[in-house]
Formats: sequence, C-alpha cells, structure tokens
Amino acid sequence: MEQKKKLFAEFSPISTQSWEEQIIRDLKGADYDKKLIWNSPEGFRVKPYYRSEDLNHIQWLKAFPGEFPFVRGNKASGNNWLVRQDIKVDHIGNANEKALEILMKGVDSLGFELDCKHTYSLNDVESLLKNIRADIAEINFSGTNQHLQLVQIVARLVDKYNRPFDKIFGSVNFDPLLRFSRRGRWYQSEEADMETAALLIKEVQKFPVYRVIGVNGHIFANAGANIVQEMAFTLAAGSEYLTRLTDKGFFIGEVSPHMKFNLAIGSNYFMEVAKIRAYRLLWAKIVNAYGLNDARNGRMFIHAENSRWNFTLYDPYVNMLRTTTGTMSAILGGVDSFRVMPFDVPYESPTDFAERIARNQQLILKEESYLDRVADPAAGSYYIENLTASLAEEAWKLFLQLQDNGGFVAALRNGSIQKMISESTRKRDMNLATRRDILLGINQYPNFSENISADLPISVFEAEDKTMEQAEIETIKTYRGGQAFEAMRYKTDLFSRTAKRPEAWMLTFGNLAMRKARANFACNFFACAGFTVTDNPGFEGIEEGIKAAKQSKPEIVVLCSSDEEYTGNALAAFEALKNDCIVVLAGFPAGLADELKAAGMEHFIHVKSNLLETLQLFQQQLGIS
Repeated sequence: MEQKKKLFAEFSPISTQSWEEQIIRDLKGADYDKKLIWNSPEGFRVKPYYRSEDLNHIQWLKAFPGEFPFVRGNKASGNNWLVRQDIKVDHIGNANEKALEILMKGVDSLGFELDCKHTYSLNDVESLLKNIRADIAEINFSGTNQHLQLVQIVARLVDKYNRPFDKIFGSVNFDPLLRFSRRGRWYQSEEADMETAALLIKEVQKFPVYRVIGVNGHIFANAGANIVQEMAFTLAAGSEYLTRLTDKGFFIGEVSPHMKFNLAIGSNYFMEVAKIRAYRLLWAKIVNAYGLNDARNGRMFIHAENSRWNFTLYDPYVNMLRTTTGTMSAILGGVDSFRVMPFDVPYESPTDFAERIARNQQLILKEESYLDRVADPAAGSYYIENLTASLAEEAWKLFLQLQDNGGFVAALRNGSIQKMISESTRKRDMNLATRRDILLGINQYPNFSENISADLPISVFEAEDKTMEQAEIETIKTYRGGQAFEAMRYKTDLFSRTAKRPEAWMLTFGNLAMRKARANFACNFFACAGFTVTDNPGFEGIEEGIKAAKQSKPEIVVLCSSDEEYTGNALAAFEALKNDCIVVLAGFPAGLADELKAAGMEHFIHVKSNLLETLQLFQQQLGIS
C-alpha cells in the first residue's frame, strides 16, 4: 500500500533564523525596522512576514465557526449575509414601491430611513410594508423618534397577518448614546432615554431575533478615528447599554440578543477583515463578564456599510473600487448584513444607476464569487490571525482605560473621546496633505481633464455638524478625508468660469530619466489643484526652454531636470522668467537650494512638500480665493 506523502516533503524546512539572516544580507546594512516593520496607525508593529509559529499564542484557533468566542463567525457553516439597501421615506407609497422593486433584484434586507419630523401611524407603517413579507425580508427602521411605538406597531401587524414572531428579522435603531455623541442632547434626558431602552427590551422579548438597541460605531470611523479607537469606543457604548439595562433588572440573555452593531468599513483591506473578527472576540468577552448561561448570547450581530471617510467628490467612479474592497473585507470578516454605499453619495441623492451598481457589487460577490459558501475564509492566515490578535489586544487596553474612568458617557463628558479622535484626524489629515497616505484622484493621480461646473453647497466640503443648541458636550463631527483638497480644487473650477484656468508649464531639459520623472511628479502635483498642466518632451538647452515659456505665457513654470543640471541653469531660468510668472523647481537639491533662495526663488516642490498648503499658497498668489 502506497504511503501518503506530505505536500512539498521533498523540500527541506527553512527556519525563521535562516530567513532573517537572508533578509539582513539582502538589506545590505539598511535598518531592518525602518525598511520592513510597519508601525500601524493603530499603535502596534506589523512584521514583514508571519509563519506558522506566530499562531502558537492564538487560542481561538481551536474553536469552530459558530462557537464561543465567535471570532470565526456566528454561523457553524457557510458565510451567508443579507444584502441591504436603504430607502429614504419621503413618500410612503413611493418607498413601498421601491422596496418591492429592489426585493425582486436580489435585496433581502430593507432599511427605511424615516422622517423624524413625521409621526407614523399603524396605517402608515402598514402601507409602507404593503406586500412585504417581514418573515422573509429583514426590515430595519432608522431616523425616527418613535422607536417604542414602531416596535408596538410591528407587533400588531405580525398578529394581524399571523406571522411567526420568531421569524421576524429586523431592527429599530434606538441609540440615545449616538444622539448624545452627535447632537450633545438626549432625546428626553439620560435617565428617560435609558428607561425607553428598558421598555423596548421588555416589548421585544416576544421577538427572539429582532434588534431594538443600536450601537452605531460607524460615526467614529467616519469622524476619523483609527481602528483601535473605533473599536474601543463602540464596545464601550455597547457595554454602557449592558450595564444600564442589567441594572434595571434584565438578565444579559434578555439584552444582548436584541442589540445590533452598525459599523463602517474602510479601505485597509486586511486590517478591516481582522477588525470584524476582533470585534466579535471582544464583545463575547464583555458579555461573558455579565454572566452568560447560554454561549449563543455572546454573539455580536453586525450590520456594516462602507465608510464615507475615503469617498471623494472628484473622480467619483473610483469610489466603486473603494466600496468593492471594503465590501470584501466585511464579508470575509463575517458580517451579518451589508450595505454598499452608492458612489455618488458625496454630492447627490443616489441615482438609480448608482444604487444598481452598489446592489450588484454584493450580488456578484455572493452569486459569482461564492464568498457566502465558506465559513471564516480568513481562518488560519498567519497575517490576518495576528492582525486580529493585535487589534483585539490594543482595543481591549483602550476599552479598559475608558471603563476605569467611568465608561462611555463619562468619557464624552470629560472630552477624552473627542480629544483622541481629534488627534487621530490631525494625523490622518497631515498624512494626506504630505501624501504619506494616498487618496486616489484627490492627492495623487487626479483626473487632469475633470472639472465641476455645477453649483455645489458649501456643506459638501465641510464636516457634518449636528450639534444642537445648549449641547452638553463637544459633539463628534463626521467628515470625508478629501474635503480640504476638494474645496481647494473647486475654488479653481469656480475661478475658471470667468478667468483663464491657471497653467503649470513644465520646462524640461537635461537628463532624460530625471526630467521625465520630475515632470510627471509636478504634473500630478499641480493637477490636484485643478490647474491645467502642460508637459513638454524636453528642450535642447535652458535658453530654448526659456524662450518657449515666454511664448506660452503660463502662470507657473516648473523646472524639471536633475540636481546636477540645475546648477547654473535653474538660476538663469529664474532670473529670465521671474517677472513673467511664478517659477518653481521640482526637487530640493542640497546646497543649491540655499543659493537659489538667496537669489529670491521661493518655490520648491518635492516628496516632502505639504501638498495642500503649497497648492493653497499658489492659489493665493494667483488671486484664487
């Protein structure tokens, strides 16, 4: 009988020490940590590679999918999730018609965004849900102040139509902590809102799988918090509800199954996969501390959508690429439902086309890529398992810090959460301004020919501030990372309606490789402000370039060559052109830069430039305001 052989048995194993020795030789004296170790924004170090031995400290690998602590998902088999699309309810009949239409197009989770200024009656809700089977499609409500009344109305309709209560999936997004965070005021008062939460939990006991307490962690991601902060704040908010409700006499098994976490998924592909898994691990740990008698009550139910933080107004079709990778992260991490954000949300109410694309992105991942077939597809990945462990460890530290200082509400009142988010946004904004982080189409590789002719409200370029009068705290504001760049570029578009669009003209000469590289860099640089950029194939000498620049009469001339060939030539070009245009040098040659500055040259662009501040300065000099 032929013996079974291990795959690749003919290759001798290579130890980690051997790998490290080879890497050090290949680095040729370069610093290992600086070259290969990534210091993540979340506060931990990520190694350049991982091996099986890096899994030795990870305990949950022995658990199966569907088992406590649910890192590997809530389901024992498969990875199915609900495809959700939200509908803004401006008109009940139209919203119902749209819901029925998209249910026929693959959606199995509906989100109704209600009008908070409208009081909905039983007849209104019945009309809204006409011909929709609540025991087949998940039905979620948000944007209303009638949370308790809605649950009572749903219960009456379930009785009326003789539906099984244990088959009614959906949610009413009651989250007074979100309201307090965003508006600085409670619905009524802190105690009254928590009493409403208790009444909701009591009312929903007849619905085993209906969620009435929302924990909206997406606001932290969309406000610019890093992943560890987002996780810690979200878990602290969830824990606050557990504490308040168990203090009112509820058993943990009566509370946790009726909570839903609404999260945002960013573009850091593997980190977001790990985030979802780490969330479930920590939530199971938190709920277990309240005294579980049924492990299933430690499950975390997650609805997610794409983060708006990295959505862009310019080159908006790139948003579809962002949503695709983010959606895959969420699905591989094992969310229960997902909403793909339509690509046009930064500047308009989503069109039918945008919604169709968003809907079909999920359907393709499910029906054609089969991402719903395998439970915990990330399991055993050396990298993702270690990311999961690192995120869980760092988020748990911050969570315990918040708990030691009084919990979520106390942290909002003393401003510590707001301070941490503010520090994170400062770093992220600076990374975009200096291009340490790339936002495609905004601070790198912009669409040179794109301009916006429509009149846009100023709110498109500002953080969303929902602060109410007499707010008790500094509120959390959400924004998009590219807004400052977009506002700058839009100023150029507005200016160009009545004046010539500024032109950045490349005076290229000398070394072919260097002039092409620097011209390409400079074209991308100035196009981020919406300037016209003109590249040139290269001039025989500096005099020919100067003559051509005088004939073209651009607002900005950018000298593009090698550091060596700037000597003498750069100063000659500056002296010849300084009275006709702004002269810029691409690069920052050591020694020569001081000489040029002494002669009056002010502008140098290079990889360490603050792109945003530099372009804003050029706009000011050109009279664009």
